[in-house]
Order: sequence, then C-alpha cells, then structure tokens
Amino acid sequence: MSVTAAEGFVAAGCHAGIKKRRFDMALLATDDRQPVACAAVFTQNKFAAPPVELGRKLLEANGGKATAVIVNSGNANAGTGASGYKDAQLMGTAAGDALGVDASQVLVCSTGIIGTPLPMEPILHATPKLAKKLSVEGGHDAARGILTTDHKPKEVLIKGATFTLGGMAKGCGMIAPNMATMLAFLTTDADVPRELIQKVLRSASDATFNTLNVDGATSTNDTAMVLASGKRGKASHEEFGNALLAACEDLTMQMARDAEGMTRIARLVVTGAANDNEAKIAAKNIVENNLVKCSWYGGDPYWGRLMAAAGSAGVELDVAKSRVAYGGIIVAKGGAGIAHDGVALARHMMGDEVQIEVHLGAGKASAKMIGIDLGPGYIKENSKTS
Repeated sequence: MSVTAAEGFVAAGCHAGIKKRRFDMALLATDDRQPVACAAVFTQNKFAAPPVELGRKLLEANGGKATAVIVNSGNANAGTGASGYKDAQLMGTAAGDALGVDASQVLVCSTGIIGTPLPMEPILHATPKLAKKLSVEGGHDAARGILTTDHKPKEVLIKGATFTLGGMAKGCGMIAPNMATMLAFLTTDADVPRELIQKVLRSASDATFNTLNVDGATSTNDTAMVLASGKRGKASHEEFGNALLAACEDLTMQMARDAEGMTRIARLVVTGAANDNEAKIAAKNIVENNLVKCSWYGGDPYWGRLMAAAGSAGVELDVAKSRVAYGGIIVAKGGAGIAHDGVALARHMMGDEVQIEVHLGAGKASAKMIGIDLGPGYIKENSKTS
C-alpha cells in the first residue's frame, strides 16, 4: 500500500478491458475528496500526448492542486490530435463525476501504444467501479494498473520523523533523460509549501529519473507528480527533500532492473569534463551507443568503444589526460590500454551491475548516468508495437 501509506489517500486498480488480461486502469484520490497541493514534472518531448497537455493546463489554472489522478495503461492516447485531447478531458470528467468533484481537480495520465485512439467504452465503464473500490488497501492494485511492458509493480515507502512518503511508478522501456522519463506518482502527509515540493521534485528528478537511459527514447507521456495532504502537519524541509530524493532513487533503480530485455546495469560516471553540460552530453552519448550496450551484454570490458563514443559526442576531450576504469580498475590511460588485474576485471564484468568511469581530461566537471545493456530480449520486445 505504498502510494496510500501517507494519511489522506486511497487508491484502486482494475482490469477494464484495454488489455486482454492484465490490470489496465488505476485511480488515486484524497480520502475526503478535497484538493491538495500537487507538483509535477512532464516530458520535454515536443510531441507530448494530450493527457500531458491537459495536466499542464489544469495545474497552471488551479495553482497546483489535485483531488485525484486517473490512469490507464495499454494505450498512450498520443498522436491522437484534438479527439485525443477530448478523450483525456472525458476521462477526467468521468472520474470527477464518480468522485463527486469538479473535473478541474482531476489529472489524467495514459501510457501504452502511440497513435491509436483510446478505447473509451471500457474506460468509462470501469471508472465508476474504480471509484467504488477506492481504499487504503488498494495501493498495490493501483501500482498494477499503471504497468505496460513492466514485469512487476514498482512501489516505495519512506518514513520520516513526522511524515510518510509513498509512491508507485511504471517504466521499463522508452526511457531517456528528459524530465520524468516514465509515470511516477508519490504521496505524502507532510505539510510543506507547494513551491518547495515543485523545486524538490524537479531536483530529485534530475538526480534520479533523468539519469536513467534505457534506450535513448524520450516518451510522449512522461509524468512524475507529488500530492501532499498535509494531514500530519509541518515537516522539516530538508528531511522531506531527502526523503523524496530517496524515493525517486529507489523507483529509478526498480525501473532499471526491470528494463526491457535487461541483463546488466551500467552505472556510468563521466569525469574530467570541461563543464556539467558537456559531462551529461558525453554520458548520454556513451550509454546510448549500441556497440557499448552490446559489450555490456557480453560482459566485455571493451574500453575503446567507450572512448570512441565519448570522442564523437562533440565535447572537449584531451586524450593524453584521459582514462577508463571498470569497477575502479583502470584499464586505459592516455588513449591506450594498460596492465591491470584481468581476473578481478572479469569478475566485475560478470556481475549484475557494472561500475564505469570515463575521464575526459578536459576539466573538473562530472555527470552520472545509468545505462542498460542491449541483447535479444530488448529487440524481441520492440520488434512489434508495444
């Protein structure tokens, strides 16, 4: 019940019929149906889905408040034009009617295939049933209802000294570092200013969600939001910020471990960059390089591919001062391989997580990114519409 662990929230999930068998809808709401502070970050993809456009508009209009969030999976309602926007509004209105609140207080999220109109009949039929099922115990069902190609729900619970923070997320493919990178819903009973929540969420997203790069693809529907009921009173701003960061990091790693076709995670740090932006650019270029990703799948410490990817990123690179290390074992300096402990290196490369450092020799800036290997499982999953 992680997303309902904080006081003041109830949730439910169900199989509406968008997908053949799995749960495909979720509803999260305040238990008293009163609006609460809501902060959100959305995709930076300019081809944003209608639910994202609607969410941005509603939060701007109402000053950042929400009573409920209704979510469907199996269909992203993206690439659906004006009719898709009307369908998103209709989803919000249906949820509002079922809850007895105005549609302006209801946010809508969709995830799934792109370019296909929402199947509104099963959605509208299921919405009142979801509202009736709402309970504190419904958090896990809600976490199931938002999944697409995920293998399992992703939930988190953090307990502070005077508050609780819980959440759920979905995402295992079409993930790249551009704002939210998936769907994530977090709730808290801490009483903290909405402006602070927005600031902390954006910062936490940059430090966690935005460091995960499964395949370089930025989704059309990416959304992360925090709802705060304030039921347990004032909370330390610093402690709340740390708790939200910890929750986002936990969800990020759950998504990484459930990435489509994943067998190995690479924790990359680019150091020695001329500035922070160039460090991020180089890191992104490395983790999105298919040759690099294939070497991770094979457990091959092919450092030359890392340097080649860094060298083609368009950032400053001083090869003479560069170095590459796997698991703290330096394998190359100045653009050439050096003697190292091959047994220890092989042992590290066969683990579930590989630690990599690429030093550019151009400055003191650095950036972290989480990459995923590329193998047959990913290709199989994405060789058809999903």
